[in-house]
Amino acid sequence: MKTRLMILPAADAGAIRLLQVPEDFEEHEVYRHVTGVIARVEEDNADYDWDDIAAELEAHGFETVDFILGPSLGYSDK
Repeated sequence: MKTRLMILPAADAGAIRLLQVPEDFEEHEVYRHVTGVIARVEEDNADYDWDDIAAELEAHGFETVDFILGPSLGYSDK
């Protein structure tokens, strides 16, 4: 099966994250599931940071992926 990735965008370029999606998730489920995991971490720990979120996502089968952020494209497909 093809590797599926999910970008977690952020206003601060240094906070952008990339996840490898587990094979057992349907495409329509991924966004909602990741949103729920992040919300639970935020609710459970007011002092959370990325490591807390990453640990919980990894517990659900997601893997963080290292990447190099490239230059902005500067055009719109719209």
